[in-house]
Amino acid sequence: MFLPESVRYCLDTLTQAGFRGYAVGGCVRDSLLGIVPHDYDLCSNATPEELRRIFARHKLVLSGEKHGTVGVILGKQVIEITTFRTEGTYKDNRHPDWVEFVGTVEEDLARRDFTVNAMAYCPEDGYIDPWGGQADLKNHILRAVGDPATRFTEDALRILRGVRFAVRFGLTPESQTWDAMSRLAPLMDNLARERVFDELCKLLPLVNAQDLKRFAPILIQVIPELAPCVDFNQHSPHHAYDVFTHTAYVVESVPAQLSLRWAALLHDTGKPASFTRDETGRGHFKGHAKISAQIAAEILRRLKAPTALREQVVFLVEHHMLPLEPDKRLLRRRLGRYGVDTVYQLLALQEADFGSKGTGKPEEGRVFSQVRQLLEKILSEDACLSIKDLTVNGSDLLAMGFTPDPQLGQCLAYLLEQVQDETIPNEKESLLQAAKIYLEQ
Repeated sequence: MFLPESVRYCLDTLTQAGFRGYAVGGCVRDSLLGIVPHDYDLCSNATPEELRRIFARHKLVLSGEKHGTVGVILGKQVIEITTFRTEGTYKDNRHPDWVEFVGTVEEDLARRDFTVNAMAYCPEDGYIDPWGGQADLKNHILRAVGDPATRFTEDALRILRGVRFAVRFGLTPESQTWDAMSRLAPLMDNLARERVFDELCKLLPLVNAQDLKRFAPILIQVIPELAPCVDFNQHSPHHAYDVFTHTAYVVESVPAQLSLRWAALLHDTGKPASFTRDETGRGHFKGHAKISAQIAAEILRRLKAPTALREQVVFLVEHHMLPLEPDKRLLRRRLGRYGVDTVYQLLALQEADFGSKGTGKPEEGRVFSQVRQLLEKILSEDACLSIKDLTVNGSDLLAMGFTPDPQLGQCLAYLLEQVQDETIPNEKESLLQAAKIYLEQ
């Protein structure tokens, strides 16, 4: 296993002081998979007090000392070293009632969540793998360490983390692990919403449609508004899938940008509530985009998502049916009103939405490519997309007799509209003449 110089220095320093140190957890798992770890966690039989003494010549981070963790600052890196420990019961499904330091790395590994994360390594001893993590990695198995129910009762977030590990590394939960994940999923209701949101944000960019369908029982526990979508027949010739299956394919089809993935996941949550059938039995979902946006806002507020992300996702959901046609004037207005990035996100969401109906029909596929080409053309022309792009400004209008009231802003908006409709060129003299006529009228 490759160890960076800073990690090897810490391990060597521990050995020279008469202690043993190991790289542990995710860095070992990633290395076995041929993935370069982005960070390294170390564990040792040295106590926090001993770690402070051993690394006294370095600046230390001691905020986690009461839990056994000391951070050693090496240049711009912080290498965290945690004393071998075991933990007591978890009354709140998150925090252990007590932590006790132990003498061996095997005892430390016994408290970890999954076998693939319960491995350690040091140059002297090689790999320490008491729970068969290497074999499970090779066989693509996700297995809890020891009794699965105990592991998930200790910290219910491990259920959602298990989904992420399964998705990221192509693992299948073995039967007892999956049974406990499914049965104990309601324990996630006790978790801090921020922890759930953070885990979902790590998961969403990784998933495909099959992942979402496979782990739907876990997902709907933390986002119960998705439950009515599962197996909801749309009774439409334009949709071969139920609402949740369609949603899963839309999520897979959009780029792995966080706001887009969230919008794709929540864009049709309002369909069950807006469903009606006409006299022929065909299903309709009038106003579902607005209802979905309201639901998305509530979900993201409950999960304490950052305001900027929540507002962007809600906007995309509410406007996912907004016409984007290969019409130059229309697209200029959309770009000016919503911004370049948002228009491209809407286009990506709509293209995924139309392409995930399962009917095998091309629908409006060609239109999307035409819209994208026209957007690129508009942007290459340095088009006038907003009031600030006009060759006149508020000062110019004040100089010709406007007063600083709403009329001035209304005139600038009028001039922008005329330029975007190609009725007036974006030239100062032409715009001032149009503004003069506007003022007189």
